[in-house]
Amino acid sequence: MHKNRFSRIGFILAAAGSAVGLGNIWKFPYITGENGGGIFVLVYLATVFFIGMSIFIAEVLLGSLTNKNAVTTIETLSPPQKKYWKYTGFTFLTGIFILTFYPVVIGWIFNYMVVSVSSLPSNFKESENLFMSFLKNDILSQIFYYTLACVLIAYTISKGVKKGIEKMNNILMPSLIFILTFLLIYSIQLDGFYKAVEFMFYPNFEKFHSSSIIVAVGHAFFTLSIGMATILTYAASLDKNVDIVRASITVVIMDTLIAIVAGLIIFSIVFTAAQEPGKGAGLVFITLPAIFNEMGTIGIYLALLFFIALAFAAITSAISILEPTVMYLVERKNMSRKNATYSVALLAYVLGLLALLSNTESFSTALTFGSKNLFDWFDFISSAILMPIGGILIALFVGYVLDKEVSRKALIPFMGETYYKIWLFTMKIVAPIAIFVLMLNEIGIIKF
Repeated sequence: MHKNRFSRIGFILAAAGSAVGLGNIWKFPYITGENGGGIFVLVYLATVFFIGMSIFIAEVLLGSLTNKNAVTTIETLSPPQKKYWKYTGFTFLTGIFILTFYPVVIGWIFNYMVVSVSSLPSNFKESENLFMSFLKNDILSQIFYYTLACVLIAYTISKGVKKGIEKMNNILMPSLIFILTFLLIYSIQLDGFYKAVEFMFYPNFEKFHSSSIIVAVGHAFFTLSIGMATILTYAASLDKNVDIVRASITVVIMDTLIAIVAGLIIFSIVFTAAQEPGKGAGLVFITLPAIFNEMGTIGIYLALLFFIALAFAAITSAISILEPTVMYLVERKNMSRKNATYSVALLAYVLGLLALLSNTESFSTALTFGSKNLFDWFDFISSAILMPIGGILIALFVGYVLDKEVSRKALIPFMGETYYKIWLFTMKIVAPIAIFVLMLNEIGIIKF
C-alpha cells in the first residue's frame, strides 16, 4: 500500500469524519422534529441517497481517476476545448471561508469540556448568562481555545495522509461512535426516550410543508461535505481497487445513523427534564449544560462525554476542510506540506480571529456589515452560496463534460447499468436543479 494513500477503512473513517460534523448533532435532530418527524426522515433519506450520495459518488469518482488535487483533476479530465472547466476545482477555496468560523465553534466546545468538570450552570438563566458572557466578553479565553483548535487541525494536516489525517480519524471516529453508543444506551433508560422517538419519527403531517422538502434537500447536501472538493481530495489519496460505490454508501449510512443517534440522545435528556427542544448553539451550550447539572454527579460525566463527542465530530470535519487547499499548493506550487499547511492555516487563523471578535461587545459594531457580523457573513457566504455553486459545478461537469466511457468503466462494475443510468440522470438534471433552488431559497430570492 502506498504510504500516502488511504486504506479502504481509512478512507471511510476519514470521509465519515468529514461528513459527521456539528450539523449532525445540533441541527438534524431539531429540523426533524420541526418538519414532521417520521415523514421528514423519509424525505430526508430519499434526498440524501438520491441527491447527496450521487454527488458524493461523483466527487469520489473524480478524485480516484487522477489521484491529483482538485484543479489538476478537473483540468486533466476536461476535453481540450473545455479547459475552462478547470476553475471548478477552485471550489476548494470554500474551505478557507469555513475555517474562519468553524474552529471558533470548536473553541466553544473546548471551553465547555472544562465547564463540564468545573462549574456546570445550576439553572437555565445562569446557563444563558454563562454562554453569552463567554461569547461577548471573555475574549482571551475564546482566543486561547480557538488557537488550540487551529494548532491541532494544522498539525494533523502537516503530518500527511497516513500519519496525520488517517491516524487522527482512526482514533477519533471509533471513539465518537463508542461514546455515542454509550450515551444512547443510557438514554434508552430515561423517561423521555419514547417521547424523543415520537418527536423524531412519528409522522406529523401538520408540520410537514413544501419548505420541509427544501430543508431536507439542504441538509442532505450540506451534511456530506460536498461542493468544496473535500471528498474529491480525500478520494485522490484512496488506495486502488477500492469499491468506491460501496465505500460511499457506507459513509452516507454512518453519517445518517450518527445524526439519528445524536438526536435520540439529546431529546431523551431534554424531554426527561421536561424542557422544550431548542436548536443550534442554544440547545448545546445553554439548555443541555443546565440539564446535565440537574442530573447530579452522573450529569458531569455525561456532559464531559457529550462535549468530547461533539469536539471529535467537529475536529474531523475541520481537518478535511483544510486538506484540499494544502494538496493544491503542494502539487501545483511545489510547496512543502508543512509550509503549505501553515501558510493556509495562518490566513484562516487571522480571518477567524476577526470572526471571533465580531461576536464580542467590544468589536461587534466595527465588524458588522449590513445585517450580519463577520462571523455570520463567513457562515452565510460559504453555506448559502459557495457550497451550492460547487455542488452544481461538480454535477454539471460529471453529467455533461466528463467522458461517459470513463465514468461507465469506473462505476458500472460497482453499481450496474440501471443504477448508473439513474445516477447519470441525477447528475444531469435532478441535482443541479435541486441545489439551484436550494441556493435561491438560502439567499432569500425565493421562499417556500
